[in-house]
Amino acid sequence: MEPDFWRNLRDELSASRAWIDRAVVLGYAVLTGLVVVCFTLLSELATHAFELLRGTNAWTPYAMLLWTPLLTVAVLWITRRYVPAALGSGIPQVVRALDDDLPPAQQQWLVSLRVALSKIGLVSGGLLAGLSIGREGPTVQVGAGVMVHARRWLSPASGIDAHDLMVAGAAAGIAAAFNTPLGGIIFALEQLSRRRSMSHSALIIVSIVIAGLVAVSVFGNLTYFGQLRVPALDWSLLGPGLLVALVAGLAGGLFTRLIVASVRGTPDVFSHWRRTYPLRFAAGCALGVAVIGLVTSGATAGAGYAPTRALLEGTATTGGEAGLLPGIYTLLKFCATWLSAWTGVPAGVFAPSLSIGAGIGSDIARLTGLNQEMAIPLIALGMVGFLSATTQGPITAFIIVMEMVAGQAMVLSLMACALLASGVARLISRPMYGELAALLVLPPSPKEETEPCPKLTETEPEPPPGPAPASASSSPR
Repeated sequence: MEPDFWRNLRDELSASRAWIDRAVVLGYAVLTGLVVVCFTLLSELATHAFELLRGTNAWTPYAMLLWTPLLTVAVLWITRRYVPAALGSGIPQVVRALDDDLPPAQQQWLVSLRVALSKIGLVSGGLLAGLSIGREGPTVQVGAGVMVHARRWLSPASGIDAHDLMVAGAAAGIAAAFNTPLGGIIFALEQLSRRRSMSHSALIIVSIVIAGLVAVSVFGNLTYFGQLRVPALDWSLLGPGLLVALVAGLAGGLFTRLIVASVRGTPDVFSHWRRTYPLRFAAGCALGVAVIGLVTSGATAGAGYAPTRALLEGTATTGGEAGLLPGIYTLLKFCATWLSAWTGVPAGVFAPSLSIGAGIGSDIARLTGLNQEMAIPLIALGMVGFLSATTQGPITAFIIVMEMVAGQAMVLSLMACALLASGVARLISRPMYGELAALLVLPPSPKEETEPCPKLTETEPEPPPGPAPASASSSPR
């Protein structure tokens, strides 16, 4: 029996409340795109301001040894004092908030419009300080916080819950941040959604696309790293390509292990110092970042978009203006990103991971004697390899890098490298998002607060105080 077109049309048009709910969701998708655009502009302004401060005269690079620690401590103090849920990157917070068993109060503590707006200013402050951080990971929490705010305007019969809205907002944030709508959709499917089938999945995908289109309308349909110039590939690149995937996988797995261990803490003096004196510890880490920036002539500061694009365009090497040997810049960028994350300030490592991966590809190209033109494919492989190893989301990494470098000519190579690097990383560390999300310490829910506490008897020892929520939630990424 054929469907009754006119009856179905009448039913759709008569469901006015359903259309209002859809309009609310799509309106918030536009708002999410606009907020991410503002976040992008503010973070770029902060990065540019740091570059201007650093390059004012001959002695200002040395002044960064004081500027970076002071501003880092200020950002961390504000975050711990007023918005502790904004510590770290924000992706673990969203992953934890997507747990359907989590009480609504704790979910709102992790992801909300207030946290999202605060995150924008705090991450920009970290970039102004010259830390090696990115805005893309934090954009996930920002997008989720903006989008979940739509729930209060939806009717109870809409069937759209906070889980669906957070998935849509987080993925929309990725789509708008990287200017990669397809990457946002894959990120939602691979990393965030824990349900086999999300309700209103079509509406969620449309919301992700709309947020990405808002960013495209402002910045244009341009890739971050231009058009990848891929030479004719032959079997001579097989060995170097496999080496890039293996090194990127090992380095990414080690990086993940360091990040998780830094947050969890180990029985060493540094972890004790971080727990006891978090602000002083952050100042020490920031000083290390400033010293690395001084050695590399500022190349390790910020997200690393400019050095990565220069490598892909063949206008620079990993030595940069500082004239470093192969591998030194990559190692220093690795250390600067780890130290920046260890401070606990709101920060992400998506973009720095691309920069580290690009350095791995460039270094291996130089060590294997490839010319500048043949090094470009290895740089792209290094980017996708290290990103997939740190996030352990190979499909997301492959799609994002392919869209960012317009690398359709290397589809199979990029996909194979992402899968191999991710597999190697899993031998070293567990998936980072889940590990960091499990380490988050949440405030007690209202139900827990109202439950009477059992009285201690004289023979029962007093329990030790638990960790403070602010210090335990400083999960990077």
